[in-house]
Amino acid sequence: MIPPLLPAASLLPAFAPWFDVAGLAVFAASGALAAAKRGQTAVTLAFFALITGVGGGTVRDLLIGAPVFWVHDPRAATVCLAMAAVIWVTPERWWRDEALAWFDAVGLAAYAVYGAAKAIGYGVPPLPAALMGVVTACVGGIIRDVLAGEPSILMRPELYVTAAALSSGLYVALNGFGLVGAPAAIIAAAAGFTLRAVAIRYRLALPAYRGRPS
Repeated sequence: MIPPLLPAASLLPAFAPWFDVAGLAVFAASGALAAAKRGQTAVTLAFFALITGVGGGTVRDLLIGAPVFWVHDPRAATVCLAMAAVIWVTPERWWRDEALAWFDAVGLAAYAVYGAAKAIGYGVPPLPAALMGVVTACVGGIIRDVLAGEPSILMRPELYVTAAALSSGLYVALNGFGLVGAPAAIIAAAAGFTLRAVAIRYRLALPAYRGRPS
C-alpha cells in the first residue's frame, strides 16, 4: 500500500476535488432535508448534514489507511454546514417530496467514483477499490436513515447500493482498460446516476429472497 503520509493531492486524479465537493454538498443537503422534514432545530440540521456528508468517506479512509479527510481539511465541514444553512433558511415548500431521493442519487454516483479513485490512489487492488466506492457512497446515507428512524436503504429492495456499485465498478474497469481521469469518472458517474434515476422514476427493485416459507 502507498504510505498514507504522501500528500493526498499527489495520489488523486485531477477531477477528484470536484467530485468530492459534489458528493459532500448533495449528501449534506439530503441529511439536512431529512432533519428539516421532521421539524428539527438548526443544530440537528447541521449534525445530520455533517454526518451524512462525511460518514462514508470517514469509514473509507479508516479502511484504506488514509488520513480522515474532513479532520485535516476544514473545507469539508464548511461545505456540509453551508448546505445545512441553505436548507434552514429556505421554506419546506421549495423542496419536492422526492428532493431527498434526487439529491441522494447525485451524491451516490459522484461519491462512488471518488471513493474508488481515492482507494486506487492508495494502492488498493481493483475489487476492494470498487467496494470502497460503495462504502463511500452508501454509509453516510445509512447513518442518516438510522438516526432519522427510517428503515435503512440496505433493508429495502430498491436499486441503491447497486447503482453505487455500477459507478465504482465501472470506473475501476475503465481504469483497467486504460481510460483514466475525468472521462472515465464522468462515464461511470453518469451510468450510476442513470440507473438510480430510472429506479426512482419507475420504482425498480431487485428480486427478494424467495427461500422463506410463505
